[in-house]
Amino acid sequence: MGALSERFRRTLEPDHVGIALVLVSAVGFGTLGIFGVYAQRANLPIPTVLVFRFFLAGTLVWVYLAWRGRLTILRGKPLLFALALGAFGYTAQSGLYFLGLEFMTAGLVAIVLYTYPAFVVLLAALAIDERITRPVLVALCLSFGGIVLVTGANPAGASPVGVLIVLGAAVAYACYITGSRAVLEVVDPLVLTAYVLPAAGVSYVLIGAATGQLEVPTAPTAWTILGCIAVFATAVPVVTFFAGLRYVGAGRASIVSTAEPTVTVALGAALFAEPVTATTLVGGASILAGVIVLERE
Repeated sequence: MGALSERFRRTLEPDHVGIALVLVSAVGFGTLGIFGVYAQRANLPIPTVLVFRFFLAGTLVWVYLAWRGRLTILRGKPLLFALALGAFGYTAQSGLYFLGLEFMTAGLVAIVLYTYPAFVVLLAALAIDERITRPVLVALCLSFGGIVLVTGANPAGASPVGVLIVLGAAVAYACYITGSRAVLEVVDPLVLTAYVLPAAGVSYVLIGAATGQLEVPTAPTAWTILGCIAVFATAVPVVTFFAGLRYVGAGRASIVSTAEPTVTVALGAALFAEPVTATTLVGGASILAGVIVLERE
């Protein structure tokens, strides 16, 4: 009995807890493209999907922060930065991600999106004159070489238009990450997210109203899809990622998060019979290797 108790205690070491939480986050985010495909099949417009995604998930994050006693009311510049990040950066990233699903398989969208760390490095080099070291150069070559392989391996599933759209999502996400660095010096990351989500939701209310693509679903199936996107593909992975971050740090958390596109590829193949070729796997592995090299650098 004592040995079993000791073994159980070891499994709950902070590192193990942190890795488990980040893996839960990666699995959750990995389902986003899958639920996005279901939303397409239910004929839900992108603005409608994203309005409900951001408002429902934002509400859950606010409730969680209140429950944990970490609720913070932002004012002044931090508030303006948080709202701008949501209204522009996260809005662009999410819209382009879901638009990419109309041109490519969910698995390939997830793989191509994971070039965003390379764009973060490039933006840092351009904006703040960060030096590009040899390992960083290797990582960039791995990431963009992976894109070439993925696109060439499945030209039907990875159309040039789709690749460009999702690369746009990766650039938007890189801009969001780069822009959030200043405010994260004074604001808790989860608190920042609590403001970013509803700000992005407001943007999509305006976009949906302007384009006539804002509607309130009536079918139970549609509500189930929207609920899954908000809860399992947004709120839960956001909370578990930042919870795991406290145990394992940003570098290790980012490396563990590379499980995300693998989850999407596997689910896409299992649920939608999305093709997965050997070259696609090599290209995806190349992109993820680039992420790991960047994080270790």
